[in-house]
Amino acid sequence: MNEKSQLDLPAASILDVPTGHDRPNVLLIVETAMSFGRGVLEGISRYLMQNPGWAVQLNIHEFLTAPPTWLEQWEGDGIITRSTTPEMADLVLRWGIPTVNLTDIYGEQGIPSILCDHQAIGRMAAEHLIQRGLTSFAFCGFSDHYWSSERQLGFTTAANEHGCEVHTHLLNWSKARRFGWEKQQAQIVDWLKRLPKPIGVMACNDFRGQHVLEACRTAGIQVPDQAAVIGVDNDQVICDFCQPPLSSVIPPAEQIGFEAASLLDRLMKGEKPKNANRLIPPIGTTARQSTDVLSIEDAEVVMAIKIIRERACLGLNVTDILQEVLIARSSLERRFRKAIGRSPQAEIRDVQMKRARQLLVETDLSLAQIASLTGFKHSEYFSVVFKREVGQTPGQYRSMMS
Repeated sequence: MNEKSQLDLPAASILDVPTGHDRPNVLLIVETAMSFGRGVLEGISRYLMQNPGWAVQLNIHEFLTAPPTWLEQWEGDGIITRSTTPEMADLVLRWGIPTVNLTDIYGEQGIPSILCDHQAIGRMAAEHLIQRGLTSFAFCGFSDHYWSSERQLGFTTAANEHGCEVHTHLLNWSKARRFGWEKQQAQIVDWLKRLPKPIGVMACNDFRGQHVLEACRTAGIQVPDQAAVIGVDNDQVICDFCQPPLSSVIPPAEQIGFEAASLLDRLMKGEKPKNANRLIPPIGTTARQSTDVLSIEDAEVVMAIKIIRERACLGLNVTDILQEVLIARSSLERRFRKAIGRSPQAEIRDVQMKRARQLLVETDLSLAQIASLTGFKHSEYFSVVFKREVGQTPGQYRSMMS
């Protein structure tokens, strides 16, 4: 395919480009081999379906490759890029063409940016592991990528707040891509062997999570009983083919694409938005077998947690739990807080709110339907609880994430 060719895509394509001669000419430099890049394109497509379209030139390439050599001679109106190298950043700043940056490898580059809130991603991964009763934690990431460092910071901060230290193992992505992953993989094996067990491990992304799971298998470390592993990106192909399947934090890829398209439209119209740099929080976590563990010695607490995870969205309350876990309420409360740092009621609410957030983002169900599916009899009370727990109304949350 000629990289510079104008793409006249059919209506069924990922980018539905309407006909006309006065449309802005927009260049998209976004990889399609990774699930995040495809999600970004889906978000851009959704924006174009709801707003006047662009003439789109889609430059498909591998992630982290240099921008096309013909870029300096390109004549267009705007760019959305996931490959903003420092050289490209200097070029577009000198050029003055409206550009939205989605690259989070280098940190601040002086260009309007829509990025993941990577610290929030790290915190979400830590909370997922903490809820499983783990008290030892580790982070495996890349030393030369800003997004990995931010995820590490969020993960470490959340673990430290629970009185836990984090063991870290940072390797160089760029060197590994040039010289191969084999030597680095052996280093991960040695690192994992030295860690205390059981341990909760956050891999900076699903690609690294696959490496960690392979290293566990090589080292004879049982997953999830000795090491519970969580990645980021929720790339279904990678996660489902891992052994065991990999739990993962879900990034807001589609929303980032939608927000980037909206921002670029405003920039091309000559506007100067105040919120030209935004961080979008993660959607949630998909739990798979790699973290399917409750590292808690208290058998009654383990039983109560299993009951909550199975039936929180069926209207479960603490009294229902006590009919099956035959201990005093005060004892359950005290032992729950000791094991996972919160009350049984807080755990019920957490399960309900995670399910509610998922339904708000992934479905068009009404608030009354979502309330019913998450264990609330009345949508009004559901909205009150959601606002208290999440900080936004259900409608505000749905709008923000759509």
